[in-house]
Amino acid sequence: MKAILGKKVGMTQIFNESGEAVPVTVMEAGPCYVTQIKTLEKDGYRAAQLGFEEVKARKLSAGEKGHLNQSDLPPLRHLREVPLSEDEDLEEGQRIAVDVFEVGEYVDIVGVSKGRGFAGGVKRYGFAGGPKTHGQSDRHRAPGSIGGTTHTSKVWKGQRMPGRMGNERVTAQNLRVEMVDPERNLLAVHGSVPGARGGLVEIKRARKSSELRKMRGES
Repeated sequence: MKAILGKKVGMTQIFNESGEAVPVTVMEAGPCYVTQIKTLEKDGYRAAQLGFEEVKARKLSAGEKGHLNQSDLPPLRHLREVPLSEDEDLEEGQRIAVDVFEVGEYVDIVGVSKGRGFAGGVKRYGFAGGPKTHGQSDRHRAPGSIGGTTHTSKVWKGQRMPGRMGNERVTAQNLRVEMVDPERNLLAVHGSVPGARGGLVEIKRARKSSELRKMRGES
């Protein structure tokens, strides 16, 4: 199964075979444990629940500890489901390490973006703001008109306005795996990854990797 949970460590750079500096994000990926299997007969779909990051038992609720004890697994902080195809067979309690991925593969990484709090239209959406001259003393970062008067006499649904920014589930697609270190459970991908350092990430096989390689002329 090409999926694993991990934790963002940070960004750095490595040098490829051509001597070029490649910006990468390093993540501590796994080890994960299969904590539950969802089947078509019982649940209506096929999926595997993965557990990541061992913690002290007192940090889990009684229900969480009972759920993990059914498979004789250690206390795990994070539980996430990943879909399974028909040809993939896993067993509860199975251990999944970072070596399920190889250098050169493309992955999708899901994380929660950094929360920016309440932000205005200029920061949130890149609005230009108002003019700096001609009597505009307090409209430098104002959004401008948000609707008509007589027509349409309302603010349209979905109008981009100030509000909470960030802290959303974000997927970075088609990131190339540049390094796999099974001994230290580290995985590095080309480019940036959503979220702050220490944030939980889901690393999955890229859904559009074959189309991307065709566009780039890769084999």
